[in-house]
Amino acid sequence: MTGMAETPSTEPDATTSAPARRRRTAASPAAVPTAVAPTAAGQSPEAAAAPGFVDRGGAWCVVGAGPHGLSALKALLQNGIEADGFERESDVGGNWNFGAENSRVYESTHLISSKPFTQFPDFPMPDSYPDYPSHRQVKEYFGRYADHFGLRDRIRFSHDVIRAAPVDDGHAWDVTSLDLVTGAETTYRYAGLVVANGHNWSPKIPAYPGLETFRGEVLHSADYKGADVLRGKRVLVVGAGNTGCDVAVESAQHAAHTWHSTRRGYYYNPKYALGRPSDQVADRLLALRIPLGIRRALFGATLKATVGDLTRYGLKRPDHKFFETHPIVNQQLVYYVGHGDITPVDDVDHVDETGVVLTDGTRVDVDLLVLCTGYLVRFPFLEPEWLNWRDDHPHLFLQMFTPSYDNLVVSGLIQPDSGQWTLAHWQGVLVARVAEALRVRPAQARALLARSAAEADRRYSAGADYKDSTRHYYEVAHQDYLRALQDAIRALEVSP
Repeated sequence: MTGMAETPSTEPDATTSAPARRRRTAASPAAVPTAVAPTAAGQSPEAAAAPGFVDRGGAWCVVGAGPHGLSALKALLQNGIEADGFERESDVGGNWNFGAENSRVYESTHLISSKPFTQFPDFPMPDSYPDYPSHRQVKEYFGRYADHFGLRDRIRFSHDVIRAAPVDDGHAWDVTSLDLVTGAETTYRYAGLVVANGHNWSPKIPAYPGLETFRGEVLHSADYKGADVLRGKRVLVVGAGNTGCDVAVESAQHAAHTWHSTRRGYYYNPKYALGRPSDQVADRLLALRIPLGIRRALFGATLKATVGDLTRYGLKRPDHKFFETHPIVNQQLVYYVGHGDITPVDDVDHVDETGVVLTDGTRVDVDLLVLCTGYLVRFPFLEPEWLNWRDDHPHLFLQMFTPSYDNLVVSGLIQPDSGQWTLAHWQGVLVARVAEALRVRPAQARALLARSAAEADRRYSAGADYKDSTRHYYEVAHQDYLRALQDAIRALEVSP
């Protein structure tokens, strides 16, 4: 978990069904096609052999140099598989590369999962870091990780992947990148493709009636960088994710007044419980295999003792049980609501020139609307059907593997209830094991990947019934999901 906001929504529905899975057979070439092998539709063999085309043989391509891209690249290389990374920004870090065009962190962003549950298991964060490091410390940490494992020289920075397409009946991928410095386009052929471009970068803008008539300022949290924009203004913050709560708290400290609009009630979890980071307490209960019902009762008792009845403050009563939504970790929201600096209000019904009318009929005149309304999942260089896109989002085995192609893998399309980068590490290990098996033990790889169609809708919720919303398509209970990754990795181990 990071200090980021609402999770992804979706792209439009795919209009065609996914193609049949392309599988290697014993008679298939073990290596990848040469530069004059069959190419994507409309491209001749001569074009493939022309300048601007590079055949990378058995190497794999990794798109993105955030935590999931870095861990996948490292795992591939450590397993003896050649790999190249592509990153559109000039440095590593992904979303945590503050100031980069597609970075969505803001000046006050800190982790909302504690250090031991967030760091990579093979590269601990420095002891000098606090329980909840800042975005600058996180960015520094990723830089150290890349340097320690020798990844920088393997990454083409300032290269935007603009197209990727399967070739040779899906046995390889042609990946076209745009050099953002020179403007040159180059197509590289790879044995496999890892998509790790993140899912918190393309803002989701709600279609409120009348929004275009508003004479004040409208700002999505994607473009929110600090409190200067809030000072002295009447501010309405829309959205109850972690970013929405963070921005509402900052607004309470700087704005003339703050209203916080939410569709439903939530549980606001403290960062500390029983003298420790609260996620460490929660994980201890999981490790003891305490049943879900008892854990819910314990968390309810803790919140009742520390916060009390949220409806006393004007906050909505949650319409769900503990662990059925992504956790909101914010100790200060209730504090500022209790001091009158934040006024909780209903969802927005429509907007006019000077303010908003809420679903309960209340009118609020404001100067600034901050839309903390989440992000759309986007893979702009891929066709949606290749990722088994239906019912408005991808359906993937282990949130990673598509029924369409063995050698197309997504890393990072998860939203865990704890720190994410341990999961990133083990996703990377699984990517490398699959790539290795496809090369030398294809039957073993096929045995695992054959589950992609049947298990594309499996949820890793540890028994919780997640709310049916776009925000929770990618929600996972971290221990449940880790066990599933572990099982998949073991399935690819070489028999003695």
